[in-house]
Amino acid sequence: MTHWFHRNPLKATAPVSFNYYGVVTSPAASKICSDLRSSRARLLELFTDLSCNPEMMKTAADAYFSLLQGFINSLDESSQESKLRYIQNFKWTDTLQGQVPSAQQDAVFELISMGFNVALWYTKYASRLAGKENITEEEAKEVHRSLKIAAGIFKHLKESHIPRLITPAEKGRDLEARLLEAYIVQCQAEAQEVTIARAIELKHAPGLIAALAYETANFYQKADHTLSSLEPAYSAKWRKYLLLKMCFYTAYAYCYHGQTLLASDKCGEAIRSLQEAEKSFAKAEALCKEYGETKGPGPTVKPSEHLFFRKLGNLVKNTLEKCQRENGFIYFQKIPTEAPQLELKANYGLVEPVPFEFPPTSAHWTPDTLAAFDLTKRPKDDSTKPKPEDVRPVKEPDIKPQKDTGCSVS
Repeated sequence: MTHWFHRNPLKATAPVSFNYYGVVTSPAASKICSDLRSSRARLLELFTDLSCNPEMMKTAADAYFSLLQGFINSLDESSQESKLRYIQNFKWTDTLQGQVPSAQQDAVFELISMGFNVALWYTKYASRLAGKENITEEEAKEVHRSLKIAAGIFKHLKESHIPRLITPAEKGRDLEARLLEAYIVQCQAEAQEVTIARAIELKHAPGLIAALAYETANFYQKADHTLSSLEPAYSAKWRKYLLLKMCFYTAYAYCYHGQTLLASDKCGEAIRSLQEAEKSFAKAEALCKEYGETKGPGPTVKPSEHLFFRKLGNLVKNTLEKCQRENGFIYFQKIPTEAPQLELKANYGLVEPVPFEFPPTSAHWTPDTLAAFDLTKRPKDDSTKPKPEDVRPVKEPDIKPQKDTGCSVS
């Protein structure tokens, strides 16, 4: 089963040379600066390399982060920070706020921002894989795993590193708690979509599928609620996606709940449940149109033409017709005026983020290497103000739509 996921753009960043003329006083310290520069450039390249896989990404990210840790943490593992934490200015754009960058003279800001992009890469990798026509079981597991890893990274940044920033994140910026929470919950919801597709494929009990769909709809509702206080100018498109997925999985829940009721000879209630599924599906269809017409970060696509969307429409229609036929021939039950209450709890298949930790400080950092950075030799006019260079947007690869999906997945 192919999937379609909304994706915001990658964060862009200004180049960093790690050149500290006069400050660096030994070949070993100079080598660390050179390795920082090259490992950062390599990681940024991989974000848009379609041949990159999770193993390559982890290797490149660990290489850079382990070196960057020497700018953040003391080598004796005490609570003290590195004397180099504030030596370099870093500039990053945001996923929603266009190309207006934020800048901070803080290596923790760099760690968080680059970590954020690594998490985004995992979501985009999952999205590309999930959009394939004939996704294999192994690929579905990889999609599931990648989304859980991304959720774990976002969660770790939010809980362990954002609080360490000297300058708090501005409202509506990526590093603000609301946005991070929305990204975490969206990753969990999308991973559960893969679980639902697998449960349907393996013909699991309709009750389990209905419960998973209901929990997934609740995840999407929670993510949308988290973004509700943001400026519509840059959050509207993302919110349309979250709402349409909420309605879509509510329709799924009512559809499979109807099958459960029919199996229990409650045909009248089953029909009412399927009618509710029809309503939710119609709402999702309307939101699909609005999503395509809404300006803002994210791909320009027509979700309602996607195979995963069309399949549910047919399933709801056919199941309702079956219930109506059986009620007309066998049950002759009254159809309740009130929709059934979905108080469903899934005991299996709920997604939790994979715990994440940054790698430890590289072994190349030694007390002698750190001592070879002589901050007393910094130029006196070395201002903490960022240079006015532009931050160029990331050129993300153009993914061609699959012939049966009617959409482009970034």
